[in-house]
This record gives sequence, C-alpha cells and structure tokens, in this order.
Amino acid sequence: MSRYHSGTNQAGRVIAVIADVMAFILGLWILMYLLDANRANALVDFVHDAAAFLAGWSHDLFTFDEAWARVVAGYGLAAVVYLFIGHFIAGRLSR
Repeated sequence: MSRYHSGTNQAGRVIAVIADVMAFILGLWILMYLLDANRANALVDFVHDAAAFLAGWSHDLFTFDEAWARVVAGYGLAAVVYLFIGHFIAGRLSR
C-alpha cells in the first residue's frame, strides 16, 4: 500500500507542477503585455501563443473599456482557475 500511496503523491506533484507552469505562462504574458514587450520577439510571440491557447475559454470574457484590464482579468482568471483546480486535484491525490 505504501508503494501505491507514493505513486499518487508523485502524480499529485506532477499535476501541481503542470498547473504552476500554466499559471506562470499566463502571468508572464500579463507582465509582458503590461510592460509593452516587443511582439516581434520570438520569446514574446511564443509566450503570447501559449497563453492565448491556455486562456482560450476566458479570453475576452470581460468587456472592460481598457485593453489592459481585459488582458489582466481574462488571462488572470485562467491562471487562478488552473492553480485552484491543479492544486485541488493534487491535494486529493496525496490523501
């Protein structure tokens, strides 16, 4: 039984790390957007594409007048949801 429990702990850690990486990418895009990063740069383009994919369901969910507020709210919501769900699942697996 101890071996099974160790496997679920590892799975929980993997899920938590994946959720953290997803939230990091989304947070990094928010930061790059707010700092007006050069969109012609390959790294900025990659982060934007990855964040747009991850936040596809929450992108333009809010209709604030300011573009920066839409980016922060839409991508930020996705980051918080991924963190919450990922760590919730990881916690359930480690029990």
